This record gives sequence, structure tokens and C-alpha cells, in this order.
Amino acid sequence: MLDSIASTILFGFLQLGKPSFEVRPTVLSSHQMSLDNRYPVESVNEVFKDNILLTLNYMNNSVPTKSESADKGLIDWEKVKTSGQYELTLAPNETFAFHDNLLPQFVGKVSKTTNAHFNGSEKFKSDGYLMGDGVCHLASILKWAAADAGLDVLAPTRHDFANIPEVPRDQGVSIYSMPGQGGNSALQNLYITNNKDKTIRFIFDYKDSVLTVSTVELS
Repeated sequence: MLDSIASTILFGFLQLGKPSFEVRPTVLSSHQMSLDNRYPVESVNEVFKDNILLTLNYMNNSVPTKSESADKGLIDWEKVKTSGQYELTLAPNETFAFHDNLLPQFVGKVSKTTNAHFNGSEKFKSDGYLMGDGVCHLASILKWAAADAGLDVLAPTRHDFANIPEVPRDQGVSIYSMPGQGGNSALQNLYITNNKDKTIRFIFDYKDSVLTVSTVELS
């Protein structure tokens, strides 16, 4: 399976016009989950799905908005839901946090986040219970991929209060970001540090309602 994923990723790099001698990716881990299987109730599942895809767009600074004058500034959800590929790259010793409420030991050391806070002002959706439901699922599959790749991973708060389909329970991560609750938010975060001497790239490939997260080492 990893050989097939490596070939697909290499093809993607070449399609972007990058010569093969610059990339030669080594796939360290790869996991996938269906975004149609996030919650048994279809309407709630759609909220989870939309929030996951919106987070990926925020992470890549590519949130699409409607161009029509009457709807200017509103999220173009049709484009958010379109199949595509997203990337997160960490140089050696570089640290990623899922959001910017950080534990003291990470302050000043985090260079990348998802750029999101999962609230209504950023157009995240609520299922009537929580705003931003679903982002814990994205963080959990990312943690799983990073841990399997041998990276330094810290997720202080486990997602033990609810099952995350298709992700092992011990990989579940609780994510929370709330102004004025920095300590609690910092504990409900995901921290990943590239402890290798080569650049690491996470590839998030969304197609046919399936999200595949692969950890790739670049030479």
C-alpha cells in the first residue's frame, strides 16, 4: 500500500513541474478515514465533514469565498467540499501546533498551525451542541500518521469521551480553542515536532469522501 501511495505522491510532485531528483519522497506512514462516517446522524455528519475540510483550507491559506457582490466574504462551501490535496511541511526541528493556544514549553517555538480557531466568526459550523465539531477527528488522524512516522508528538488530552471512527482510540486527540481559556485550550491541542534531519511533509488527499493523510520524508 505504501509503495502505491509513494508512486501517487511522486506523480503529484511531477505534475506540479518539480523535477524528480528534487523530491524522491519516502512514505513513512499513511492512514485514511471516510468523511461520510464521522457520525451516525447524517445532518451532524455533514457538520463534522464541513468543519474538517474548512480546517484544511485554513491550514493552506486557501479558504474560498464567494465573489458575488451580495455574498462577498462568505465561505464558498461548494469549493471547500471539492476534492483536492493539502500539504503541511516541517523542516528539521520545526514544530506544528493545531492552534495557537500553546503550552509554556512551546511558546516561541511553534512556526505553523492550522491558522484556525474553529469558531463562528471563521464560519465553522455547529451541530447544535459544539461549534467546530469534527476538528478532533482531523487532529486524531494527523497524530496517528505523525506517531507512526516516528515524529515527536504530544497530545495532552485524549478524546476518551467519544469514539472517533476508523482511528484507534489511543490516537484520539481532544481539540479546543477558546479566548480567555488559554490554559484549558493549550492542554487540548496537538504538538508535532520534526525530529528528523530531513524535511517532512504531510499530504492530505481528499477524494470520493475519503481523507488520506500520509507522512512523507523528502530527500
